[in-house]
Amino acid sequence: MLLCKNISKTFYPGTANERRALSNVSLNMRRGEFVVIIGGNGSGKSTLLNVVAGAVSSDEGRVYIDKQDVTFSPEHRRAAVIGRVFQDPMLGTAASMTIEENLALANRRGKRRGLGSGVTRTERALFKEMLKPLELGLEDRLTARVGLLSGGQRQALTLLMASLRDPKVLLLDEHTAALDPKTAAKVLEISLQLVREHRLTTLMVTHNMGDALRFGDRLIMMQEGRIVFEASGAEKQSLTVPELVEKFVAVGSEVLC
Repeated sequence: MLLCKNISKTFYPGTANERRALSNVSLNMRRGEFVVIIGGNGSGKSTLLNVVAGAVSSDEGRVYIDKQDVTFSPEHRRAAVIGRVFQDPMLGTAASMTIEENLALANRRGKRRGLGSGVTRTERALFKEMLKPLELGLEDRLTARVGLLSGGQRQALTLLMASLRDPKVLLLDEHTAALDPKTAAKVLEISLQLVREHRLTTLMVTHNMGDALRFGDRLIMMQEGRIVFEASGAEKQSLTVPELVEKFVAVGSEVLC
């Protein structure tokens, strides 16, 4: 479903600020697979997501989504098949618009837009049903401005919007990092619920090693723009946080040598 082949990216080449963000990174994800990426700051995690989304162009390599080469496809075209949730809850939604208006925009993504009016009665009923399982009371606040919502409510709404049209790839870029622990746990629970319900091919970046072990089918660790460790199946299930920390320190030392 998602294939990245030999992706490399260098920022500010030929200058004093030159930085190698990705170095020959390859990743192959099957449909419905949930992969979690961990790594320190500057390891290339978010750059990889940006390359997949089309927000950053790679210097080398190819990106395929559902066997289609999208390497040179601009970000706005990929948006029809990619859902993304950012770290900042303020991104991904329009604060001045209502909950139902935001959902309507997401529901119509990739469709031809005419001169029709606002949210239809059918859409409103659909949105109510979609919001109920979140257990945040948003189904009774459809006409509330999104800017009045809490960070957790807004992030949960962004998740629903990102998965509304069953994207071929869902990108979660440290989407709980700005939330308090209780709210972060709720948003992660909602994330897993949506991923399972829609069988979404999901790539999640996190700094939380506990979450990295609890969620996903496969764990990937990145350092200095490279994938340095992978674990899945029984190996991933048997890993503990101390073991993962030890592995993180060990591969970091190897990279620096």
